[in-house]
Amino acid sequence: MRRLSRALLALLPLLACTAVAPATAQSPSTAARAVPPVTKLLVFVEENHSLDQMRAGMPYTAGLAERYGQATDYRAIRHPSLPNYVAIAGGSTYGIADDALPPAHRIAGRSVFGQALRNHRTAALYAESMPVRCGRANAGPYAPKHNPWTYFARERTACVAHDRGMRAFTADTAAGRLPRVGMVVPNLRHDAHDGSLATADAWFKAQMTKVFAGPDWKSGRLAVVLTADEDNRSQGNTVLTVVIHPSQDHHVVTTRLTHYSLTRLYDEVARLPYLRNAATAPSMATAFGLPLG
Repeated sequence: MRRLSRALLALLPLLACTAVAPATAQSPSTAARAVPPVTKLLVFVEENHSLDQMRAGMPYTAGLAERYGQATDYRAIRHPSLPNYVAIAGGSTYGIADDALPPAHRIAGRSVFGQALRNHRTAALYAESMPVRCGRANAGPYAPKHNPWTYFARERTACVAHDRGMRAFTADTAAGRLPRVGMVVPNLRHDAHDGSLATADAWFKAQMTKVFAGPDWKSGRLAVVLTADEDNRSQGNTVLTVVIHPSQDHHVVTTRLTHYSLTRLYDEVARLPYLRNAATAPSMATAFGLPLG
């Protein structure tokens, strides 16, 4: 009996080493499969600063980039502002090379917003300080050149119905009613055009606090992208672009992407045909490994 006890004691270290190991953290691929697919995309657009400037001057936003995902080679299409907004919304600049008001550029094509509504998806653009829905005239800190839907002449009725202000954004976020295809444009003080990067950063933090508390984010089905329309001509039009979704974990993407990649992402999330240059643009969904619904 004593010999048997001694033998068992001798085996204890070996048994401890061969015991089943505790569960380890999921691999990235397993974790990605566990996250609900993205069915809603919300895009914020800032103004006129390069990748390095935004990283240095927007610490909250840069922190989200580090925590979730960021692209280090994401390029705007050209200068000035308007062609870039139109490119994101429509997959083409439509030859626009200035910041003229909507009456000067009556685009006959479709935007991602109109395309979504036409195919029974939800869509909305939230424009801060806009005095009337789908406002086509400058008004204080509101500028139509940063509200691309106002340029798509064929979609005027839809624009008036679904191009709204920040009160609607706050209400839709709290109620879990954010659209499948969504965009938020700050006013000139909060997008770093007339105000500082610090002011833009604080404004974005306030909006993301609402988003993180809302049902759409908590469901795991909402992805948020922040980008800038263009740089300040100091970094080859490379701008900070952040992808915020539970599938992203300190993810740095080096793939060359453009605003047309963002158009493509709208179409991929909404399961719609690619608009114009989106068809040949590198896929952000693929580059970031976003799970799509």
